[in-house]
Amino acid sequence: MDIFQILTMIGGLSLFLFGMSIMGQSLERRAGGGLRAVIGKLTTGKAAGLLTGLGVTAVIQSSSATTVMVIGFVNSGLMTLKQAIHVIMGANVGTTITAWILSLAGIESSNVFVRLLKPSSFTPVLALIGIIFYLFCKNAKKKDTGMILLGFATLMFGMETMSGAVSGLGSSESFRNLLLLFQNPVLGVLAGAVLTAVIQSSSASVGILQALAVTGQVSFGAAIPIIMGQNIGTCVTAMLSSIGANKNAKRAAMVHLSFNVIGTAVWLSVFCIIRALFAPAVLNSGASLFGIAAAHSVFNILCMVLMLPMTGFLEKLVNRMIPDQPGTDVKTELDERLFGTPSIALERCQEVAAALAHTSVSALKESMAAFAQYSQALAAKVREKEELTDHYEDLLGTYLVHLSTRQISESDSAQAAKLLKVIGDFERIADHGVNLIQSAEELNQKERKLTEKAGAEYTVISGAIAEILDISLKAFLEGDLESAKKVEPLEQVIDLLKEKMRMSHILRLQNGSCSIHVGFVWSDVLTDLERVSDHCSNIAGCVIDIAGHNMNIHESLRDFRKDSAEFQNKFEEYSKKYTLPGDGDQKKERG
Repeated sequence: MDIFQILTMIGGLSLFLFGMSIMGQSLERRAGGGLRAVIGKLTTGKAAGLLTGLGVTAVIQSSSATTVMVIGFVNSGLMTLKQAIHVIMGANVGTTITAWILSLAGIESSNVFVRLLKPSSFTPVLALIGIIFYLFCKNAKKKDTGMILLGFATLMFGMETMSGAVSGLGSSESFRNLLLLFQNPVLGVLAGAVLTAVIQSSSASVGILQALAVTGQVSFGAAIPIIMGQNIGTCVTAMLSSIGANKNAKRAAMVHLSFNVIGTAVWLSVFCIIRALFAPAVLNSGASLFGIAAAHSVFNILCMVLMLPMTGFLEKLVNRMIPDQPGTDVKTELDERLFGTPSIALERCQEVAAALAHTSVSALKESMAAFAQYSQALAAKVREKEELTDHYEDLLGTYLVHLSTRQISESDSAQAAKLLKVIGDFERIADHGVNLIQSAEELNQKERKLTEKAGAEYTVISGAIAEILDISLKAFLEGDLESAKKVEPLEQVIDLLKEKMRMSHILRLQNGSCSIHVGFVWSDVLTDLERVSDHCSNIAGCVIDIAGHNMNIHESLRDFRKDSAEFQNKFEEYSKKYTLPGDGDQKKERG
């Protein structure tokens, strides 16, 4: 093998690994929504977990990616350790699909229809379709489809280039002697483990083994231990991914390692016993591409059959290996391991944003109650919730910005933009809650109270604020367009209430029934409540924008208000519902 063949082999290997990488990434993006649905239907049942792991891995063509994803789910609380065990087992079987696809390169026949199944026959067509989709389609999903086809064509071209470069090794005595070393099962397992650990993909390392098999020098006796070792080497990715995760995520990574180590130890022992006692002739025969794919599938299925009744044992084993240490494990709300599946990362962001929204609304309502009847316990609770909303906003903002820099679908991008806009409004609502608490404390410390009329007016506007909060929260959590359209009319009513209450306050100052000091506090309270309704309007506008695929909130709200009978009807309904004391009398006098 001369220097030019070595360079050709390196080029083919590089194309093969690159093609596998971009195909897997594109498949993950293209199947994002489907992956979310599959994960959402997970149950504790063994069959559901196995099929999920098998199906997801068959789609994204990487058991390592599936396992890293599972670790992210466990770390974020989306999946239990028991569910993870079954999914990991299924992933080990699902990854064998790749070897079967690569084995098509070994088809040899003079029949035209059979030859069409050979990758060298159909990959040029796939590459042509892929480049058309990628260059000329604007739709993100079609571009991803193009990248999948281009990735597949690239890896198959790399596979054939690599196979062609090493084919001359069949007559090399040095290469033959090297492969004889791997007849030692332990060395074979080590070689497979090291190779896979380096390139971090068992599918890719099996593909490399298949490429070497075209030389005719790779026997089944050498190939089978190497395949067993590849299952151990692929655990490196999961182990690295678990660094910095919580204990359950580390246990999930340890399950992956334990499953493969135990399976390899058991079946390698069986392999050695069979070879020693019966010395099957097939072990000395040359392994074909189909033979390696079959050996890979059989081994992984046997491991699953062996370990499936032992899932309880595996769970206890990893719990012993990574014991509970009270007080040292902090739950991670968002996990960067989910960046590989943006749709699921966004699903988790939505859950955290929902927690932020609930906390914010609760803080504001409790602050309104504390202003009406002050208590230190209630004030402390509001401040605690406001600090929690700050934490949620920082966490979500940073995570969503990082997620948005990745290649994500148009719908996912719109969802991320919506969340980035809305979390700021919910956080500010909680800030206004703390402002109300400070106003209540100021009155309490100086032993001042609102006048009876001001108290009655406060009851009206606080009722309107409580309703607009509830409507906005429902619109955000459920994407409810009808609820979102109710917010703006009520916000306009609250604006009018604020102006009327301000005028009423000026009259009280003029007739001496209200002190100037209390008046300043009252003005701050009205401003805070009115701004809360503004934030609710922003939240509802964002929901309307997303429904209309438009990101201009002010334009959406302006269009809704303009010549809208629906808006006018709701405005009149809320105007009657939230009437200040004395408004009815003033109307009669004017009449």
